[in-house]
Amino acid sequence: MTPRLKDLYYKEIQPALKTQFGLKNLYMGPKIEKIILNMGLGLDGSESKVLKSCEEDLAKITGQKPVIKRAKKSIAGFKIREGMPIGVSVTLRGNRMWEFYDRFVQVVVPRIRDFRGFSKKSFDGNGNFSLGLNEQLVFPEVEYDKVRDIRGMNITICTTAKDNSGGYELLNSLGFPFREN
Repeated sequence: MTPRLKDLYYKEIQPALKTQFGLKNLYMGPKIEKIILNMGLGLDGSESKVLKSCEEDLAKITGQKPVIKRAKKSIAGFKIREGMPIGVSVTLRGNRMWEFYDRFVQVVVPRIRDFRGFSKKSFDGNGNFSLGLNEQLVFPEVEYDKVRDIRGMNITICTTAKDNSGGYELLNSLGFPFREN
Protein backbone atom coordinates (compact mmCIF):
# COMPACT_ATOMS: atom_id res chain seq x y z
CA MET A 1 0.00 0.00 0.00
CA THR A 2 1.44 3.37 -0.97
CA PRO A 3 1.64 6.11 1.65
CA ARG A 4 -1.09 8.74 1.71
CA LEU A 5 1.26 11.67 1.17
CA LYS A 6 3.03 9.97 -1.75
CA ASP A 7 -0.30 9.55 -3.58
CA LEU A 8 -1.17 13.18 -2.85
CA TYR A 9 2.20 14.32 -4.21
CA TYR A 10 1.98 12.43 -7.50
CA LYS A 11 -1.70 13.18 -8.14
CA GLU A 12 -2.03 16.84 -7.09
CA ILE A 13 1.17 18.51 -5.95
CA GLN A 14 3.52 17.46 -8.77
CA PRO A 15 1.24 18.81 -11.57
CA ALA A 16 0.68 22.02 -9.59
CA LEU A 17 4.45 22.54 -9.18
CA LYS A 18 4.93 21.91 -12.92
CA THR A 19 2.54 24.70 -13.83
CA GLN A 20 3.83 27.01 -11.09
CA PHE A 21 7.47 26.77 -12.24
CA GLY A 22 6.57 26.52 -15.97
CA LEU A 23 8.42 23.25 -16.51
CA LYS A 24 8.25 21.24 -19.76
CA ASN A 25 8.17 17.83 -18.11
CA LEU A 26 6.16 16.69 -15.10
CA TYR A 27 9.20 14.98 -13.55
CA MET A 28 11.43 18.06 -13.69
CA GLY A 29 9.69 19.46 -10.61
CA PRO A 30 11.16 19.17 -7.14
CA LYS A 31 10.52 16.11 -5.00
CA ILE A 32 11.79 14.73 -1.71
CA GLU A 33 14.81 12.51 -2.33
CA LYS A 34 15.67 11.34 1.21
CA ILE A 35 15.39 12.23 4.88
CA ILE A 36 18.44 11.90 7.13
CA LEU A 37 18.23 11.74 10.94
CA ASN A 38 21.39 12.20 13.04
CA MET A 39 21.73 11.84 16.78
CA GLY A 40 25.02 12.72 18.48
CA LEU A 41 26.21 10.87 21.57
CA GLY A 42 27.95 13.84 23.16
CA LEU A 43 30.69 13.32 25.72
CA ASP A 44 29.17 10.00 26.82
CA GLY A 45 29.99 8.31 23.50
CA SER A 46 32.43 5.88 25.06
CA GLU A 47 29.69 4.27 27.20
CA SER A 48 28.02 1.33 25.50
CA LYS A 49 24.70 1.93 27.33
CA VAL A 50 24.38 5.41 25.82
CA LEU A 51 25.13 4.10 22.34
CA LYS A 52 22.63 1.29 22.72
CA SER A 53 19.84 3.56 24.01
CA CYS A 54 20.39 6.05 21.16
CA GLU A 55 20.31 3.21 18.64
CA GLU A 56 17.08 1.83 20.11
CA ASP A 57 15.38 5.25 20.16
CA LEU A 58 16.30 6.04 16.56
CA ALA A 59 15.24 2.55 15.45
CA LYS A 60 11.83 3.01 17.13
CA ILE A 61 11.37 6.43 15.57
CA THR A 62 12.29 5.46 12.01
CA GLY A 63 11.57 1.73 11.82
CA GLN A 64 15.08 1.17 10.47
CA LYS A 65 18.35 0.15 12.13
CA PRO A 66 20.70 3.14 12.52
CA VAL A 67 24.32 3.23 11.39
CA ILE A 68 26.97 3.98 14.03
CA LYS A 69 29.15 6.92 13.02
CA ARG A 70 32.73 6.72 14.25
CA ALA A 71 35.41 9.40 14.66
CA LYS A 72 37.76 9.69 11.69
CA LYS A 73 40.48 11.51 13.61
CA SER A 74 41.60 11.76 17.22
CA ILE A 75 40.91 15.09 18.96
CA ALA A 76 42.68 15.38 22.31
CA GLY A 77 40.71 18.44 23.47
CA PHE A 78 37.43 16.52 23.28
CA LYS A 79 38.93 13.20 24.51
CA ILE A 80 37.98 11.52 21.23
CA ARG A 81 40.08 8.74 19.77
CA GLU A 82 39.98 7.49 16.21
CA GLY A 83 37.27 4.87 15.76
CA MET A 84 35.21 5.87 18.81
CA PRO A 85 31.44 6.02 18.25
CA ILE A 86 30.27 9.65 18.11
CA GLY A 87 26.74 9.36 16.74
CA VAL A 88 24.06 7.32 15.01
CA SER A 89 22.41 8.08 11.70
CA VAL A 90 19.51 6.84 9.57
CA THR A 91 18.78 7.62 5.91
CA LEU A 92 15.17 7.10 4.88
CA ARG A 93 14.12 6.64 1.27
CA GLY A 94 11.01 5.43 -0.55
CA ASN A 95 7.82 4.57 1.33
CA ARG A 96 9.49 4.78 4.78
CA MET A 97 10.54 8.33 3.98
CA TRP A 98 6.99 9.35 3.01
CA GLU A 99 5.51 7.68 6.12
CA PHE A 100 8.06 9.37 8.39
CA TYR A 101 7.45 12.79 6.81
CA ASP A 102 3.69 12.40 7.22
CA ARG A 103 4.02 11.33 10.89
CA PHE A 104 6.52 14.11 11.56
CA VAL A 105 4.27 16.88 10.20
CA GLN A 106 0.96 15.53 11.52
CA VAL A 107 1.92 14.04 14.90
CA VAL A 108 5.37 15.15 16.08
CA VAL A 109 5.37 18.87 15.25
CA PRO A 110 2.17 19.60 17.25
CA ARG A 111 3.83 17.95 20.28
CA ILE A 112 6.79 20.38 20.27
CA ARG A 113 6.55 22.78 23.18
CA ASP A 114 6.03 26.49 22.31
CA PHE A 115 6.20 25.75 18.60
CA ARG A 116 5.57 28.64 16.22
CA GLY A 117 6.90 27.21 12.97
CA PHE A 118 10.26 26.44 11.40
CA SER A 119 12.36 29.25 9.95
CA LYS A 120 12.57 29.63 6.18
CA LYS A 121 16.27 30.47 6.61
CA SER A 122 17.19 26.84 7.29
CA PHE A 123 17.55 26.00 3.59
CA ASP A 124 21.12 25.36 2.43
CA GLY A 125 20.94 27.07 -0.98
CA ASN A 126 20.27 23.85 -2.91
CA GLY A 127 16.70 23.27 -1.71
CA ASN A 128 17.58 21.03 1.25
CA PHE A 129 16.05 21.85 4.63
CA SER A 130 17.72 21.12 7.99
CA LEU A 131 16.18 21.38 11.43
CA GLY A 132 17.09 20.41 14.96
CA LEU A 133 15.02 18.97 17.77
CA ASN A 134 15.99 19.37 21.42
CA GLU A 135 14.57 16.08 22.61
CA GLN A 136 13.50 12.73 21.21
CA LEU A 137 10.48 12.62 23.52
CA VAL A 138 8.27 14.46 21.02
CA PHE A 139 8.04 11.21 19.03
CA PRO A 140 5.19 9.02 20.33
CA GLU A 141 7.21 5.84 19.67
CA VAL A 142 9.71 6.73 22.41
CA GLU A 143 8.52 5.72 25.88
CA TYR A 144 9.15 8.44 28.45
CA ASP A 145 9.91 6.01 31.29
CA LYS A 146 12.56 4.10 29.34
CA VAL A 147 14.57 7.12 28.15
CA ARG A 148 17.99 7.16 29.78
CA ASP A 149 19.08 10.65 28.66
CA ILE A 150 17.30 13.37 26.73
CA ARG A 151 19.11 13.82 23.43
CA GLY A 152 18.49 16.07 20.47
CA MET A 153 18.66 15.20 16.82
CA ASN A 154 19.15 16.80 13.43
CA ILE A 155 16.76 16.10 10.59
CA THR A 156 17.68 16.97 7.00
CA ILE A 157 15.11 16.79 4.21
CA CYS A 158 16.95 16.47 0.90
CA THR A 159 15.05 17.53 -2.21
CA THR A 160 15.82 17.56 -5.92
CA ALA A 161 15.09 21.30 -6.08
CA LYS A 162 17.78 23.45 -7.65
CA ASP A 163 17.31 26.39 -5.27
CA ASN A 164 15.68 27.40 -2.01
CA SER A 165 12.47 28.65 -3.61
CA GLY A 166 11.80 25.27 -5.21
CA GLY A 167 12.44 23.47 -1.94
CA TYR A 168 10.26 25.91 -0.04
CA GLU A 169 7.33 25.53 -2.46
CA LEU A 170 7.62 21.74 -2.34
CA LEU A 171 7.65 21.51 1.46
CA ASN A 172 4.99 24.19 1.81
CA SER A 173 2.66 22.32 -0.55
CA LEU A 174 3.31 19.14 1.47
CA GLY A 175 2.05 20.90 4.61
CA PHE A 176 5.36 21.69 6.30
CA PRO A 177 4.82 24.23 9.13
CA PHE A 178 6.88 27.30 8.28
CA ARG A 179 6.95 30.38 10.51
CA GLU A 180 4.90 33.34 9.36
CA ASN A 181 6.84 36.62 9.14
